[in-house]
Amino acid sequence: MSPVSSRPRTPRTCSPASSRRYGDGLSPSTSCKPIATRQMIKREIAEMQTRAVIRAAINVQKKHPDWNMVPEIMIPLVGEVKELKYVKSIVVKTADEELAAAGVQMKYLVGTMIEIPRAALTADEIAKEAEFFSFGTNDLTQMTFGFSRDDAGKFLDAYYDKKIYEFDPFAHLDQHGVGRLVEMAVKLGRETRPDIKLGICGEHGGDPASVEFCHKVGLEYVSCSPFRVPIARLAAAQAAIKNPRK
Repeated sequence: MSPVSSRPRTPRTCSPASSRRYGDGLSPSTSCKPIATRQMIKREIAEMQTRAVIRAAINVQKKHPDWNMVPEIMIPLVGEVKELKYVKSIVVKTADEELAAAGVQMKYLVGTMIEIPRAALTADEIAKEAEFFSFGTNDLTQMTFGFSRDDAGKFLDAYYDKKIYEFDPFAHLDQHGVGRLVEMAVKLGRETRPDIKLGICGEHGGDPASVEFCHKVGLEYVSCSPFRVPIARLAAAQAAIKNPRK
C-alpha cells in the first residue's frame, strides 16, 4: 500500500470485479458477484485478505507515526446476519493475530455493504455485527428492480418511451423504491447501533439529487468514481446548507 494521504480508506474484501469474465448465460452483475463473494465462506480467502489489509495498515502507520490508522474492513453482499457473523469471526481472529505478532495496538472496524434487499430489511440484525454500513446502490438497484445494469440499456429506452420509467435508475437513485430500502436500513441500523457509520458507495454518489437524498436520510459520506468527486463534494455542501442537521 502506497499512502497518498491520511484520509480514510475502506478496503472491500473479496471484490469480485474479475468474476465478470464468467460466461454461463447468467447476468454478470447479478449472478457472478454473489458467486465470488460467497467464496469468503472459505476461511483461507478471508484470512488472506485480512492479513493483507492489516499488514498494509501496519506498514503505513510505521511510515507515518503521526497518522491515526483505523482500517475499515468491509464484507460485501451479505444477506443474512449469520453469514456476516461467520466471516467476521475469521476477520477478527486473523486481524488480532497479525497485530499481536507485530506488537502493534491498532483499532479496526468490520462492516458490510448493504446491497441485497434482504440486508436492508434486516438491518437491525445486521447491525449487531456490522460497525458500519456502506450502501452499494448499484447492486441494490439492480436486485430491487430485478434487472442487470449491464443489460438495462437494451430495453430501458422502451420504458422511457412508454412513460413507465422517467429516468435511468442507475444514474439517479430511485428514491421511491430503492431509497425507501436505504431509509429503512438507516433507521433499523441506528436502532441497534446508534453510533453506526453510514455511507453510500456507487455511481449514485456522484449524482446531486441522490446525494441530497442521502443527506436527508442521515448518511455521512459518499464514495464514487474519481471523476465524480468534485460534483459529489459540491452536492454534499449544497445539501448540508439546504437541509442543516441539528
